[in-house]
Amino acid sequence: MPALSPSTLPALAVDARPSARGKFIFVGDDKLYVRGVTYGTFRPDEDGHEYPAADVVERDFAHMAACGLNAVRTYTVPPPWLLDCAWRHGLRVMVGLPVERYVGFLADKKDGLDRLVAVVRAGVRACRGHPAVLCYAIGNEIPAAIVRWHGRRRMVGLIERLYRAAKAEDPAGLVTYVNYPSSEYLQLPFLDLVCFNAYLESQERFAAYLARLQNIAGDRPLIMSEIGLDSLRHGESTQARVLEWQTRTAFASGCAGAFVYAWTDEWYRTGEDVDDWAFGLTHRDRRPKKALATVCGAFAEAPFPPDRPCPRVSVVVCTYNGGRVIRDCLEGLRRLDYPNFEVIVVNDGSTDTTAAVLREYDYRVITTENRGLGSARNTGMEAATGEIVAYIDDDAYPDPHWLSYLAAAFCSTTHAAVGGPNIGPPGDGRFAASVANAPGNPTHVLVSDQEAEHIPGCNMAVRKACLEAVGGFDPQFRVAGDDVDLCWRLRERGETLGFSPAAMVWHHRRNSVRAFWRQQLGYGRSEGLLERKWPEKYNVAGHISWSGRVYGKGLAHALGRPSRIYYGTWGSAPFQPLCEPPAGGLLSLALMPEWYLVIITLIAISALGTLSTPLLFALPVAACAVALPLLQAGLSAARAPFAGAPRSSAWEMFRLRGLTAFLHLLQPLARLRGRLAGGLTLWRRGRMSGLAFPRPRTFRVWTERWRAHEERLRSLKVALCANRAIVQAGGDYDRWDLEIRGGMFGATRVLMAVEEHGHGRQLLRLRTWPRCSPMGVALTLVFAALSTTAAIDPSWPACAILGVAALLAAVRTVQECAASTAAILRTLGPSGAEGL
Repeated sequence: MPALSPSTLPALAVDARPSARGKFIFVGDDKLYVRGVTYGTFRPDEDGHEYPAADVVERDFAHMAACGLNAVRTYTVPPPWLLDCAWRHGLRVMVGLPVERYVGFLADKKDGLDRLVAVVRAGVRACRGHPAVLCYAIGNEIPAAIVRWHGRRRMVGLIERLYRAAKAEDPAGLVTYVNYPSSEYLQLPFLDLVCFNAYLESQERFAAYLARLQNIAGDRPLIMSEIGLDSLRHGESTQARVLEWQTRTAFASGCAGAFVYAWTDEWYRTGEDVDDWAFGLTHRDRRPKKALATVCGAFAEAPFPPDRPCPRVSVVVCTYNGGRVIRDCLEGLRRLDYPNFEVIVVNDGSTDTTAAVLREYDYRVITTENRGLGSARNTGMEAATGEIVAYIDDDAYPDPHWLSYLAAAFCSTTHAAVGGPNIGPPGDGRFAASVANAPGNPTHVLVSDQEAEHIPGCNMAVRKACLEAVGGFDPQFRVAGDDVDLCWRLRERGETLGFSPAAMVWHHRRNSVRAFWRQQLGYGRSEGLLERKWPEKYNVAGHISWSGRVYGKGLAHALGRPSRIYYGTWGSAPFQPLCEPPAGGLLSLALMPEWYLVIITLIAISALGTLSTPLLFALPVAACAVALPLLQAGLSAARAPFAGAPRSSAWEMFRLRGLTAFLHLLQPLARLRGRLAGGLTLWRRGRMSGLAFPRPRTFRVWTERWRAHEERLRSLKVALCANRAIVQAGGDYDRWDLEIRGGMFGATRVLMAVEEHGHGRQLLRLRTWPRCSPMGVALTLVFAALSTTAAIDPSWPACAILGVAALLAAVRTVQECAASTAAILRTLGPSGAEGL
């Protein structure tokens, strides 16, 4: 067959080359779902190419195209004629660069890595610019033992260098690495897309692992680069059945595509033909198996079967002065590929050009006076005619299949609400790219790979019946926090929240320092409102205690907390995840907005050194306190991925990372100011009234009405909350059952024991004792020591200032212990204890 001429290839490549955008692959403006098979490896020809003769490849590719396939995965670099053949038949090729064959070069410390780089560069150079190239795969399943031998960090560095080498040869080409469960812990955020090989014969386990892989992939496309089953051991009927659900499950989980392993049973490896397995969709003589028809049928209906249920969805857009950004949102809603939905726009008293923009679109518009975001979302809920209400912000626009993935999640689960990722769109500029990698963006919190604790309101869908059952959104949240409050109320009611990784919206990030500052300021104020409504959800420092894991870009992690890899005994575990340490510890303090208050305090103590020289010791401590967030910001910016950002020069990347580091420092400062303005201060008073001397007490209550131990504790907690107490339940490793918080410095703990005396009679024993927090005691002792030091100097003004500070810390600690003690005594009064 004649090859495509060099003069033709560039013109074709300009319009036809794939690109990764968010969770999917696009060609131009069209989404490309990869429906592929693997091809090879075969016995090498006289030129060393591991492919059949050209006429065999021509027939194979024609057969693939007739079956509706659109992609082929090779394991070695294909010759130009094979790429031309694929292009003629509408097939795109995932080009394998067989790095795994040459990892032995790494033992040669002198030039081993350079030889690997040369292999990658030569392979990409042979294919670059060809329109049939889907992507380049720099390696396939480098053995877990080899990765373990060289170490995770070195292997990640190797793959990144190979990635950079491939991009240098073909900047417009997509580059990936094909991983597998035995080295799942390799974190490769620089890759353009994520590819995994996974062979699981249980549909439930396969779906669960796909959900895990989606969270690993984050904002990038996930392609299952190998799925399959051996028909020699399981039979052709079982192979067909398993491959059908594997294929359908992959697309239903939001994968951008899948490759079935393999096209044919013909396979050559390590110098010989392999005939003791049969993973192919066709026999060695290319006779089709049953699996070929079922796989092609599943591919033809991907990503959604035509007979899927499509419940009516009401899309609600709430806007206030969103004239600058809402047009993108409305245009995106026009492009939705879903048969049964309506759009309701709530104009919440806008004074800019929003009304004029809305008149250009044939959507239902409800105009109200400015009442805030929570009220506007309720207005949309009340007007909705759909059984599902989907919320999207005016500065976001949806992927065409947004509603389809949301509806599929609702139809396959009993979740009350479902959310998806919100991703910064490419092309928004340098500042938006940096904001996308800064803390403070809307993020989701997952308690498992498929169940959420919180989903952001910019991409949230709720069953209308569940939304009405909890009274809708709380209108006191005018700017933010309404989504967090709703999620907590739904979960408190016993409902669950889901997360669909493919239900994606593009969310414009703030494009100026002023806009970013105002956003974070509003978030801080909303935290104050949330803390007053949900005090039990906050820890003593005034921060939300999530039970799940927060996902998203721009998350800062505490220094000095290394992760661990689960290898299994002698590295034998088939699934080897990366185990992150739990949040917390002293080094986590530097991530909190209140760390700026610590810095101010240390600087103030240093300033007192002008009155008392020994206090100048605080100056180097203050310097260390300043250095911690600077170091954290620098490391976070250095690790930030900028896949969609301009990469014109090293200077441009330096500016991007410098701006990102600045935002890492600015965000907690803005959040701190908002929190203080919203009343969420470290010195805030508890809501309990009255004081009682804080000392240990013991109570005994005889009852002839039997109740379970857990039920009595639950009743006690409810009674304490009714008395406006902030109550925290003890954990799995605690020797106490309940803790009543008086504030940040003091609390009272409760321990209950129940003695069984038969015939439903019980003796309840309760012990209460005050607890001074380590922080309160530490502050008291530190200021007292500093005051003593100033007195020895002597510097009486400094001594007096620091002595007052020590006294205030001590008084506050005792006061909070007394208030919490009073709360438990009121609840356990003459009538309260008997009511337990």
